[in-house]
Amino acid sequence: MHFSMSEEQTSIWDTSLAFGQVSIAPFARQWEGEGLIPKTLWPKVAELGLGGIYVSEDCGGSGLSRLDATLVFEALAMSCPSVSAFLSIHNMCGGMIDAYGSPESKAQWLPDLCSMRKVFSYCLTEPGSGSDASALTTRATRSNEGYHLTGTKAFTSGGSYSDAYIVMCRTGDNSPRGISAIIVEAGTKGLSYGALEEKMGWRSQPTSQVQFDDCKISAQNLLGDEGKGFTYAMAGLDGGRLNIAASALGGAQSALDQTLSYMGERKAFGKTLDQFQALQFKLAELEIKLQSARIFLRQAAWKLDTKASDSTKFCAMAKIYVTDAAFDVANSCLQLHGGYGYLADYGIEKIVRDLRVHQILEGTNEIMRMIVSRQMLADR
Repeated sequence: MHFSMSEEQTSIWDTSLAFGQVSIAPFARQWEGEGLIPKTLWPKVAELGLGGIYVSEDCGGSGLSRLDATLVFEALAMSCPSVSAFLSIHNMCGGMIDAYGSPESKAQWLPDLCSMRKVFSYCLTEPGSGSDASALTTRATRSNEGYHLTGTKAFTSGGSYSDAYIVMCRTGDNSPRGISAIIVEAGTKGLSYGALEEKMGWRSQPTSQVQFDDCKISAQNLLGDEGKGFTYAMAGLDGGRLNIAASALGGAQSALDQTLSYMGERKAFGKTLDQFQALQFKLAELEIKLQSARIFLRQAAWKLDTKASDSTKFCAMAKIYVTDAAFDVANSCLQLHGGYGYLADYGIEKIVRDLRVHQILEGTNEIMRMIVSRQMLADR
């Protein structure tokens, strides 16, 4: 069992961290205020090979492992969790196309995805089916040319912004076996968007409903096999949960690093804050939380890479533990900053706002507990 990063993984970490500090961190607050990550960022990301992290090299991707990806997203999130998490969604789409798409589908979609000439988003959640994703009602009805797609998706990161959407829709009966995955391009007739959501965090990511009003979709846009969409979605969510956890971890690490610097400069009662034993104990607690979360996350990623039978359980456990720990650390860092932590200039309050949603999306942490307990009961 090895706990050190390989030379290649160290390079992945260093490259991602350096890029984030130069190309993301200085602009994160500006992008949050504008409510938009500029699309000019993405070709620069793609030049590093981060547009198709899980896509095989034969299809133009980087062919990295899930463990490698956690390094990428943690490092980028130290500059901005919102940007890191949005990139993880694009890459989840790429992984799904590479894993389940036909050779024709891969040739059609992956070159633009990996180069990030096209940004991809993922549409699963609906206004009436959040945690119960298999209850979705968006329907694709067969036609001579392909499908007619009708329905509404909610909370779509990249709604009205992305160039293509992987849409989970019902092509058969009302069971999970009746769900398929279809790719819909921006500009498709009948595709529209709701108003941009006003959110607590992740403000640089445009988020909206995505609406389909009898959209005519080519049969070539079906991803994989009809009726397998829910299986694809659940498999994609295992990796997505690791990415969201990694982004939370990076944001919390950044908050702790900033807090250490602040406490070494800020004085009270004649000495710097880092000289008070009670506060030293608090710092130790935060460090322990992050280090234990990091080990747990990487173990879960290793299990997913090795296709361990309990990988879904471990991805769910890591998602719970890491996102809860990361939010607690970031919130404690705000407290350690005192009144300054509440001010936007110090950047801590943004991290707290950004990390709160990580406990909700990709399956709420309550749903994660259901996944874990059901697996425990099945294994007894």
